[in-house]
Amino acid sequence: MSSEQHSTKGAYVTGGEFTRDTNYIEDRVVADVDAVRAAPTEESSKIGDPHMQGLTEGAEAWPVEPGRYRLVAARACPWAHRSIIIRRLLGLEDAISLATPGPVHDARSWTFDLTEGGRDPVLGTERLQENYFARFPDYPRGITVPALVDVPSGGVVTNNYPQLTFDLSTQWRAHHREGAPDLIPDDAVEEMLPLIRFIFTEVNNGVYRSGFAGDQSAYEDAYDRLWSALDKLEERLGESRYLMGDHVTEVDVRLFTTLVRFDPVYHGHFKCNRQKLTEMPNLWGYARDLFQTPGFGDTVDFEQIKRHYYEVHEDVNPTQVVPKGPELGSWLGEHGRERLGGSPFAEGASAPGPVRAGEQVPGIV
Repeated sequence: MSSEQHSTKGAYVTGGEFTRDTNYIEDRVVADVDAVRAAPTEESSKIGDPHMQGLTEGAEAWPVEPGRYRLVAARACPWAHRSIIIRRLLGLEDAISLATPGPVHDARSWTFDLTEGGRDPVLGTERLQENYFARFPDYPRGITVPALVDVPSGGVVTNNYPQLTFDLSTQWRAHHREGAPDLIPDDAVEEMLPLIRFIFTEVNNGVYRSGFAGDQSAYEDAYDRLWSALDKLEERLGESRYLMGDHVTEVDVRLFTTLVRFDPVYHGHFKCNRQKLTEMPNLWGYARDLFQTPGFGDTVDFEQIKRHYYEVHEDVNPTQVVPKGPELGSWLGEHGRERLGGSPFAEGASAPGPVRAGEQVPGIV
């Protein structure tokens, strides 16, 4: 995949408990730049805030302008995948273009190796690193996706993925499709945010805490925390079709991107192997319900997911051999979640239309 000079060895497993660097470029793209600049300074958040009025210290506001920004989001990455799903659910394809790097990268950055000539056709770059350096020469942190790039300058605006998806719902509302769902309904936010924090800390990041643990004790602690959280979610989803009740919200998107990767990579590669997702009736039914909802399963590329984890994480899988399994056809089987009532989209909202040309992913059957 990469030369020894740019190997990822030592980049992920560094000893003891895995700690994620959550310092991001916290600029925002907003509907009213002047109002956001004038608002009081906000505190940084690891999960984002849908009601954020201003900017964090040192951040800048950029104007919402359809066609100006390009979302660079690798389908292999769960943090990037959520932005792909929400862009599609909200119908922002015409407003924000999409660039999908390939599933593997070396220690430098993600590359646009899926496109003809190995360069993004809009940005003209070979590596996402170039777009970070266009804004911040010698950017010192990891080159992460998703990244929202300003097309005229070629520079990254933000890689603050927790806030980005909230802002797609709130700041880009004038450009949502007709029938776009309300993914952060006001009457649910107070209950939703603690649940989002729990899912991020214990599940989204919990699988990484297990997989990148540097010793036995750290691994076992991470494993126990993860399964405690999954048991709680299994119980919760026995009583309601979705995490917040009868309809899909942003918290479902945030959990789905971990669940859809669970059996293909986290169960084996990250040693999260108490059970498979397919052995947890409520979570498995819930995950299939979402997968079969337009905007979810039609954004999933299982081969890219497997290649990314098994080839890139040389610390965990030094052979870089990618497993052939698991069987995927059951994702399309009956999920039985209708018995709990509800529907993916509330009254007045509708499913997105067909995936547009050039953004389709391979089917699983």
